[in-house]
Amino acid sequence: MQWTVSLTVVPVMVLCSFTMTGRAADLPGIPPETVTDYIHAVIEADRIFYTIHVVERMQKQGGSPASENWRAEKKTLPLPAQFLAEASDLSSKTGTKVRYRLISLWPINPHNGPDGEPEKRGLEAAREHPERSATSTVKIGDQTYFKAIYADRAVGQSCVGCHNTHPHSPKKDFKLDDVMGGLVIEIPLGK
Repeated sequence: MQWTVSLTVVPVMVLCSFTMTGRAADLPGIPPETVTDYIHAVIEADRIFYTIHVVERMQKQGGSPASENWRAEKKTLPLPAQFLAEASDLSSKTGTKVRYRLISLWPINPHNGPDGEPEKRGLEAAREHPERSATSTVKIGDQTYFKAIYADRAVGQSCVGCHNTHPHSPKKDFKLDDVMGGLVIEIPLGK
């Protein structure tokens, strides 16, 4: 009798689980703020790991240094900002419309400055309140995007040292954990 009940219950449970997963499309969507928070968490973790456990470790052990000319200087690593830019470029080639990039009020590369007043205000808000993102929606072509700007902090001494000594850096007094700029994440809204 027990086996008969078990053999009946197991297929019913399996069938119910397939039916429940089939309804996932009927559930309300994830808010865009939550999606960008998830994406930010992954990007930030990768960035911190690369900065501390690759770039700084190699520098301390006398290994390959990070250099902005890493493509030409074959025994060097990309700078953490270049690592992020390259990852973003590769991500865009997969067909996803998710976009991300670093910007700053004090960019070493002028290309990394804010794209207009709204981004400048977003950077200023992220600097004043680094615990939360500055959000907005933007229209790019025919697509509306949700945009979030997260504070980008100096997570390692290599960040501070590079920015404070670079000849093109407009700001030379960064300290560890300072907000150096922002990580912009844009995700498409709608289908």
